[in-house]
Amino acid sequence: MKRTVTTTPEEPRPFPPLAGVRHRYVDAGGVRLHVAEAGRGEPVLLLHGFPQHWYAWRKVIPLLAGGYRLICPDLRGFGWSQAPAGGYDTDTRVADVLALMDALDLPSVRLIGHEWGAWVGFMLCARAPERFTAFLALNIVHPWPLHRRLVPQSWRFWYTALLESPLLGRWMLRRRPGFTRYLLRRGVVDRTVWENGALEEFVAASAQAGAARAGEALHRSFAVRDVARLALGRYRGLRLSTPTHLLTGERDVVLPPSVLGGGERNASALRAEGVPGCGHYLHEERPELVARAAVSLFEGR
Repeated sequence: MKRTVTTTPEEPRPFPPLAGVRHRYVDAGGVRLHVAEAGRGEPVLLLHGFPQHWYAWRKVIPLLAGGYRLICPDLRGFGWSQAPAGGYDTDTRVADVLALMDALDLPSVRLIGHEWGAWVGFMLCARAPERFTAFLALNIVHPWPLHRRLVPQSWRFWYTALLESPLLGRWMLRRRPGFTRYLLRRGVVDRTVWENGALEEFVAASAQAGAARAGEALHRSFAVRDVARLALGRYRGLRLSTPTHLLTGERDVVLPPSVLGGGERNASALRAEGVPGCGHYLHEERPELVARAAVSLFEGR
């Protein structure tokens, strides 16, 4: 007997307002995901990173909604989506997105992803290339990094040791909002980009019980599974045929441009580029650049 999924958010919060955005809930293969949509035209799927949700795209949406149908889900455990006890590994998150596309009757889409959302994006494009016509990846390493470049930068991930620790990670997110606030602020070069209470929206959302548990599980799963796969070269068999543009900030405190090398054998359609004067949240600091890069990639310019 199939188990019924509980769909009511544990602590309902109002959606932050954004003109032209429509909200709905979609059953995506057994998990209920909240989806924010805007615009009309060819579909573009936007996948957020941590510790954000659909509202991460608030600056990009007005720039692209005139020509595209923008579909911005809250990934499992975040924002207004259901936060089940498990399923925060990359494989399940990939399955969630494909199930969402099926539920929305989307045979193929253009794709934009930031950080964790972009990591899922690489796996989506590698495993289901027929469903993604172009991919703009922001502030993430691709699955085929040169270890000699990545390993010396591993100190930059010190904060993940707190987030991935059982019980401690969720406690930090739920009871120490200053920690989440610090991560968001250190991730940008110009802190004034956090306008109109946006930073506090993400801090408050991350402090929800389900989201805090999800944030911990997400980081622990990546440390246990994905890092091991990277170290052992388990992604060498993956191939990326989707035209992909990878952007990161030259002052990204987590993943600087020096780690973007490699991948030529696995991804002939991958182009990587650093953006001067920007940090780990390109869509916050340079939304116009992100929108231009997306249009250029999507239209084959």
